[in-house]
Amino acid sequence: MIERIRQFFREVKIETSKVIYPGKDELIGSTWVVIITIFLISLFLGIVDIGLTKLVKIALG
Repeated sequence: MIERIRQFFREVKIETSKVIYPGKDELIGSTWVVIITIFLISLFLGIVDIGLTKLVKIALG
């Protein structure tokens, strides 16, 4: 059992050495993409929410 755990961690070490981490510029660019996407989706959902609220008020009205 201990040997299987050691083998697992050896394989993890090998696999993590293959990972290519993004550079600073790429990381900042990706962060901006995420921030802008979240903003646009929030704006869209807010507009849909306001529209549906008005529709429900008219329907119940």
